[in-house]
Amino acid sequence: MDQGNTEKKEKKQLALNVVSKKEHKGFGAGSIDLNSVSCIIIDGNEAYIDVGAMHAKSKVERGIKFSMNKEDVPNGRQCWIVWVAVDRKEEGSYYAGATACEMLVDTEARRGWKILADHVNRLDYAIKRRIIVDNLGEKEKGLLKDLLVKHNEEWWNNSPDLKAALEG
Repeated sequence: MDQGNTEKKEKKQLALNVVSKKEHKGFGAGSIDLNSVSCIIIDGNEAYIDVGAMHAKSKVERGIKFSMNKEDVPNGRQCWIVWVAVDRKEEGSYYAGATACEMLVDTEARRGWKILADHVNRLDYAIKRRIIVDNLGEKEKGLLKDLLVKHNEEWWNNSPDLKAALEG
């Protein structure tokens, strides 16, 4: 094995990624490709992309001990992780899947509530190009829409299903 031909690792971008063009054969072939999925955090009046959420290390999750019991977080503020998948069609790239997951975070007490299984399932649904954002309030839907339009208006314009879910 020639160790002189090691490939440089590509830097992760702080942006919504388009589906990877790499073809992978051998060990791990057929596994889930997360290159087309990004994480958006909605916290209060702010929505932002945070790739750390993919590994439960977003800005709001760091240093928080999570429980599956809501009662453990009586003073938690509501935050959302929205999994967004990007795909391509003839017209160009578009937001193909989007699913929202609720969590409560009490930064002072360093405690939080979330159902990890729900987060994993909704990530899977986004990858499978499903749109499940009906659990978001009108304010959160507006913040998500504004961020997606600002990030790439062309992708937004090519996403009639997500537009209907967030504007309807």
